[in-house]
Amino acid sequence: KVLLASLDTRRPAAMEQLALLATQAGVESLPIVAGQAATDIAKRAMSAARLQGYDVLILDTAGRTTLDEAMMNEAAEIAKIANPAETLLVADSLTGQDAVRTAKAFHERLPLTGLVLTRADGDGRGGAALSMRAVTGLPIKFLGVSEKIDGLDVFDARRVAGRILGQGDVVALVEKASQDLDVAKTEAMAKKLAKGQFDLDMMSEQFAQMKKMGGMEGLMGMLPGVQKAKKQLAEANISDKTLDRQQAIISSMTKQERKKPDILQASRKRRIAKGAGVDVAEVNRLLKQHRQMADAFKMMSRDGGKGFARMAGMMGGGGMDRLKAMGGGKMPTPDPKQLEELGKLAGQPGGLPGLGSGLPKLPGLGGLPGLNPFKKS
Repeated sequence: KVLLASLDTRRPAAMEQLALLATQAGVESLPIVAGQAATDIAKRAMSAARLQGYDVLILDTAGRTTLDEAMMNEAAEIAKIANPAETLLVADSLTGQDAVRTAKAFHERLPLTGLVLTRADGDGRGGAALSMRAVTGLPIKFLGVSEKIDGLDVFDARRVAGRILGQGDVVALVEKASQDLDVAKTEAMAKKLAKGQFDLDMMSEQFAQMKKMGGMEGLMGMLPGVQKAKKQLAEANISDKTLDRQQAIISSMTKQERKKPDILQASRKRRIAKGAGVDVAEVNRLLKQHRQMADAFKMMSRDGGKGFARMAGMMGGGGMDRLKAMGGGKMPTPDPKQLEELGKLAGQPGGLPGLGSGLPKLPGLGGLPGLNPFKKS
């Protein structure tokens, strides 16, 4: 039983925002009383938590971009009132050394027990994490990887080190797949793909799964060696908005058109483009990508589905059943031999589903030629 209380009396609508987030997370928030000081709100929250039998009380103090003495005194007073089991400093990982100085100043005034770094999914690879740990001696407990309420990862030093070195985070990617993917839908899709079947409904489902797992940038950041592709993505104007537009195009088609895209002639394409709010050229690009992916899956299915069987073997035997079973726990570190086998599969014509040879056919990308994150240097 969790209670949230906003002590931010400075930022407009800060309390209302936390109340909304509490509703989305399925927890309670302290009723708002206008005009109360932060210390008085803290006292009221402590009393409410005790009287109503809450297990956890989270006090959210006012954020700040500079070190303000009055606000620092306020935070110290709140800490005395609440005597919390955890006092976590939330810092923006993209501010670099500024975040380090802030952490040092807070640690000198407050009994901090840990750090939370936000925007860890940004372009910065995590150097601030190393600096803050070295300067304060405090453990980094969580990383914020998105603006969504579930976008919080438990800190793992080895994974952050991998990201700093540009090696990606394959384990996190597999964990995210086990948590976010609909196993029944994925199994049904795998059976169709093994038969060489791939229609536009399935393509749209792939887009939806990518967005569910953190979107284009989130997935790319977890793959080893893909940091070098970020410039290509920016130049090609490729982002999660691209996936949104392509899903809109598919949604503008009839059921028959999604099942049999070959029937799409010029007049139908104009209608679809108008419905999706895009140019006909963008509809044609999507159809070309679909044809390329469909051809790749057909090639993989010609060897009796061995390509798909080898992919299932990457899970250690048992395919999606194993993925389902491991959904609640930590994923093991991939076996080097399995990664080598995965690399061979990625290099085949058609490659991994949706990836092509290396990474030329990520859904919605249209190609990143010659980029194979599994290739040994």
